[in-house]
Amino acid sequence: MTERPAMPQIPVPADVAAAAEMPSDLDAGNLTEYAVPDPARRHRAAVVYWIAAAVTSGGILAGLPIAMWSAVTGFVAIAVYHHLAGWHLAIREETALEAANRAAAFPIGHASATVGFDGWRARPVWNVLVFSADEPPSSRGLVRVDATTGDVIETYVEEIAAVGEKA
Repeated sequence: MTERPAMPQIPVPADVAAAAEMPSDLDAGNLTEYAVPDPARRHRAAVVYWIAAAVTSGGILAGLPIAMWSAVTGFVAIAVYHHLAGWHLAIREETALEAANRAAAFPIGHASATVGFDGWRARPVWNVLVFSADEPPSSRGLVRVDATTGDVIETYVEEIAAVGEKA
């Protein structure tokens, strides 16, 4: 495994951190792998709403006011939405970076990827910001990669003006 470069840190004395009850996940020296949660978890939320709709329906049949059908309708609508928006994040960050590297019109130096969501069904999309490999970078771009299929959706590339030049 390769060693990671040292991250810039803001030192906080241990006694100050203890007095402020600072959680350990805010420790800049804590370098752990992070994985973006899979939006397919929304399917579990849908099940909870389906159960709430069923329990409320049973309550109405047992004597709750008829107006509670509006709550049932709301639970069902939310359950359907969560089910439709529960895309599986099949493409992970490394694969999105590789797709961006292939799609960019220049050799990639630095790159950063973040997941976003498109449309009313919240389809996951990797937004990969890329910079050219030369120092300082002469080009930058944005490559959008579908997080369910790995297809490049769109690319945008622009030249970076050198310091002192007008853009």
